[in-house]
Amino acid sequence: MGLFEQINEDIKVAMKSKNKDKLESLRAIKSQLLIAKTAEGATEEISEAQGTQILQKMVKQRKEAATIYEQQNRKDLSDKELLEVSYIEAYLPAFLSDEELTNEVNKIIQQTGAKSPKDMGKVMGLATKQLQGKAEGKNIADKVKEQLNKMA
Repeated sequence: MGLFEQINEDIKVAMKSKNKDKLESLRAIKSQLLIAKTAEGATEEISEAQGTQILQKMVKQRKEAATIYEQQNRKDLSDKELLEVSYIEAYLPAFLSDEELTNEVNKIIQQTGAKSPKDMGKVMGLATKQLQGKAEGKNIADKVKEQLNKMA
């Protein structure tokens, strides 16, 4: 069952259980998936990679909004955004642990032959491709920088 079909099934379950917050989050996901499906040049089906990318973008947007709400002392709105994040993250593949990310980054550094922090661009190009959907971009960049600085 694809992501779109899974979301539709979960919407039905949320409606039956009268879980308003979850229903709202699921409808937001469905809306973004429909936009992606009907975009110019899009195919009828959304690939797993596209779905993951859409969900990650939604999570990032909500986390940023929650941070802004917290800065403005709007804990109620911040909590709502973070609750939506938890519902959306349920459909994302699990991220790599810190140790796993370090191992993957070290493999990529060896593949590229990087020797110093000057080679960060070369490593990041390959790392973002290979680790897409497995870790957040900021975490990848931080780990690459950390590992390259150890070599210097």
